[in-house]
Amino acid sequence: MISDLKCSSWAEKYRPKKFEDIKGQDEAIKKIKNFVGDFHLGKLTRGKKKALVFHGPPGTGKTTLAHVVANETRCEIFELNASDLRNKFKMQEILKPAIEQKSLTKKGKIILVDEVDGISGYYDKGGISELLSLIEETKYPIIITANDIWKKILSPLRKKAELVQIKEIPYSAIKDLMIEILRSENKILDSNAVVKITINANGDLRAAINDLQTAADLEDLSETEFSERNKETDIFNALKKIFKNKASEEMLGIFDSVNLSLDEIMLWIEENIPYEYKGEELAKAYNRLSRADIFKGRIYKQQYWRFLVYENILLSYGISASKQNPRQGFTNYKKPTRILKIWLSNQKNFKKKSISQKYAHYVHIGEKRAMSEFPLIRNIIKSNEKIQKELKLTDEEIEYLHGEFSLY
Repeated sequence: MISDLKCSSWAEKYRPKKFEDIKGQDEAIKKIKNFVGDFHLGKLTRGKKKALVFHGPPGTGKTTLAHVVANETRCEIFELNASDLRNKFKMQEILKPAIEQKSLTKKGKIILVDEVDGISGYYDKGGISELLSLIEETKYPIIITANDIWKKILSPLRKKAELVQIKEIPYSAIKDLMIEILRSENKILDSNAVVKITINANGDLRAAINDLQTAADLEDLSETEFSERNKETDIFNALKKIFKNKASEEMLGIFDSVNLSLDEIMLWIEENIPYEYKGEELAKAYNRLSRADIFKGRIYKQQYWRFLVYENILLSYGISASKQNPRQGFTNYKKPTRILKIWLSNQKNFKKKSISQKYAHYVHIGEKRAMSEFPLIRNIIKSNEKIQKELKLTDEEIEYLHGEFSLY
């Protein structure tokens, strides 16, 4: 498994070269082989997708896997970073020739567009739409990587490409690789240090290898601290840990790194409980969900914000503890589309109402009048920061005024 390639960075030196070197991604590799095989054999039927999106947390090997695909298929890889392709002109200038020209040295070519979620709504000027057009035209497989494929701007891409989830690397696999690397490098490191590095990496293999190399070069580790990687967890990984793993105290902080509000997380949990629990377990989970909802109501009606603690406990530890045994296997968690749209609409109306109430109270007019004249009032408030401060608007209310309010 370990490469003999001589290079200064261990992360590069021990980068996998073959499918068999990659652990814990069997399902993803199967989908990749079928896709690339059909593409090169000309078996792509009309309407079949011409691009793969590798999505998952940082450090799980998405870019490495793309290079492994190229190596295994003996294809040239043409690599681009999405940060350089933020508009239609750049796409046509750089990516279009790549998908049209044949490889000069190898039988095939794979196009890699790395970190596509680096394209933002603010900077993107036709970049995503042009990428979708080029996917339709391409004669070569296109592999796209993303840490967060569920951004709203990437919705069209999700429909055009086949999604391949790259799972977080298990603790045991990272630890075994750390030990193997130390043996290969003829280095000795205290086993407790190896465990600490593995735990602190938080599933980020690249970070673990970098920390290991640093530690192995130090004579005294007593004053060395390897800080835990503060890696944002997407909602799918959070759901997987709650539904699959045994309930533990660590779950109480699982939502701290999910970039969604607790109200939204509740909708995701409600949508996906039936996919994991049946019978008595299902009843227990819904009972705890309903109790969390009661606390949410008290928080909003009575402003008892300390109840957020209980709501969080019920949604994390409580839902997880509803099952008797840990779960195995893959579950395709669903987005709570219909309910979420209703909820988002209500949230936007709430912002409109709260701003109108503050304005009405400040200028001594009725709330109904403020609501009916809101388009005019909105422009007045939006154009003057002093008024926003006088009304004591929240950040979300200001975002709503500028048309940037988004909870999903």
